[in-house]
Amino acid sequence: MAFENVALLGTGLMGFPMARNLARAGVPVTVWNRTRSKAEPLADEGAAVAASTNAAVTGADVVISMMSDGPTVLSVIAEVSPSLSRGALWIDMSSTKPAEARDARALLSKVGVGFLDAPVSGGTKGAEAASLAIMVGGEAADFNSARPIFEEMGRPVHVGPTGSGQLSKLCNQAIVAVTIGAVAEAMLLAEEGGADPAALRAALKGGFADSTILQQHGERMTTGNFEPGGLSKFQLKDLDNVLVEASAAGVTLPMVQDVRDRFAHFVDHMDGADRDHSGLYLELKARQGDRA
Repeated sequence: MAFENVALLGTGLMGFPMARNLARAGVPVTVWNRTRSKAEPLADEGAAVAASTNAAVTGADVVISMMSDGPTVLSVIAEVSPSLSRGALWIDMSSTKPAEARDARALLSKVGVGFLDAPVSGGTKGAEAASLAIMVGGEAADFNSARPIFEEMGRPVHVGPTGSGQLSKLCNQAIVAVTIGAVAEAMLLAEEGGADPAALRAALKGGFADSTILQQHGERMTTGNFEPGGLSKFQLKDLDNVLVEASAAGVTLPMVQDVRDRFAHFVDHMDGADRDHSGLYLELKARQGDRA
């Protein structure tokens, strides 16, 4: 399939730079966002800005959705189905439940449209740098056809049938959340024990404890920069989805449950919903009483 026209629905923190990278690569892109003003700057990059979801997908060979959750994606699919071209391919790059990915495929198959679930990891920095880790579930033939589009946004890997991409993302989010909790504790211990957290991160670089989360989020924690890259409310949503899948598989994930409950407290009781997920550090500091 020659991808002559791509529609990207959802130009928020992640969708905007993803759409910009496609446009800069010369891919004809039409964008839509519920708040139109968030999409309009992409016109300067050569993208067309659609007034509605139906207008965006009409004539598109590929539709990419980057939305807040699975129910929203399913609602939009139902809304635009009459406007989709038979033989087109829908790529959902949102973070949803595996079952929701399978539901999306079922809806789209009725109108002759293919489907890939392709959630991403790498945050806003990865989206801006076109270095996202892209975990793709669906038919191998569809993945191979879409590879040139994916490669303008990051590094795609086909991980299995429909739903496997979302399951892989949930595994990723479990690791991210638990690691954020561990890094927060290490940074607090360093600060309160008299070590320089920045020097500690430099000392650990390249060792077994090193990670992107240690270097990027560890710095955020100790400099107080909690402007959103990955929103805490979405981290909480992902952890709830992890636990749903764990229950269905009959497994218990005690560390995930603990960090999920901490994110819930941060989101629900500390006004942390729209702060970066490294803000879990603030929840940890609040536990220390007068050190908060």
